[in-house]
Amino acid sequence: MKICIVTGGTGGHIYPAVSLVHALLDQDPTHEVFFIGNNDRMEATEIPALGFDFIGLPAKGFNGSFLAKFAALNALMKSRSLALDLLRQRKPDIVIGFGGYVCVPVLQAAFTLKIKTMLHEQNSVVGKANRVVMGKVDAIVCAYEANLSVFPKEKTRLLGNPRTYEIKHHQTTLNMHETYGLDPHLPTVLIVMGSLGSESVNVLMPEALEMFSQANIQVIYVTGKKHYDEFIKDVKPLKHVVVTPYVDQLALMPQIDLMVCRGGATTAAELTVLEVPSIIIPSPYVPNNHQYHNAKALFDAKASELIQEKDLNADALFERVKSLISNPERLKAMRSNSKNLAKANAAEDMIRWINELVYGKR
Repeated sequence: MKICIVTGGTGGHIYPAVSLVHALLDQDPTHEVFFIGNNDRMEATEIPALGFDFIGLPAKGFNGSFLAKFAALNALMKSRSLALDLLRQRKPDIVIGFGGYVCVPVLQAAFTLKIKTMLHEQNSVVGKANRVVMGKVDAIVCAYEANLSVFPKEKTRLLGNPRTYEIKHHQTTLNMHETYGLDPHLPTVLIVMGSLGSESVNVLMPEALEMFSQANIQVIYVTGKKHYDEFIKDVKPLKHVVVTPYVDQLALMPQIDLMVCRGGATTAAELTVLEVPSIIIPSPYVPNNHQYHNAKALFDAKASELIQEKDLNADALFERVKSLISNPERLKAMRSNSKNLAKANAAEDMIRWINELVYGKR
């Protein structure tokens, strides 16, 4: 099978797409896969670095001034023309979009050429690009029940996020206590605000870390590579506290008692599959406030606690963590509720549907 994957803009769109491709190739290495994305966003470097065939298009989002929107319209039309030529040349059996504005011209080209299409939505709030094309695609995969009220029901399946494939197959020999010199008899909290970290959260963390240290709550705090050097200038060494720029998050998650994190789609999938109790602090700086809605879905299922950044300070964070850490039964219930939300076989289920679409079989 020849498969075109369209994705771009953010890791939340890119990494689930990559995970699906890994699952496809593990099942059948003869599949031919190529990616299409924006020529000036992170996928233009990330995807080739993973060894995949990548073609960049000049698509842009409709943001900013009238002139910026006019330029975006021209880029969209040019991208659609380029996508038509590319799909005619490559002749994929199916085009699968994972979100981002680059999906619009490529999927429109696929409709014109009568190529089978599938759409994946990772977040609880449907993205603008996916709304534009959802009426014409052949199949839609979503990760949240809330999506079912937006997408056409007759061609939508709630299968989850294929990122779970990588989560299940992640291998590591990392021992958290040995690596970070932690006490195996004390509870451990992992606090990480995404790979880049968060300036606003970093500001309050020195005070919060001192509180955790005095309360004998072990903390691994991930500043993000960009902020690490500046952060450690103002933080003295504290007992039971590890400050680091980066961690192997998937390796640590099964070993911790509680995680404090953002509410991205990939993180939400990791929390549920690995059954990790969590406090989610959604980033308010994302489109459609989708991290809040992702977090709210876990909160409503009693799988996570939720603190909005506008309500966040050192005392609030410390008290919420302390309350959960001192309540083992609550943590146990959160793990169980997370497990109920997990869709660990999302990639495999998507592949079965892809085979239905292309070959007419289950």
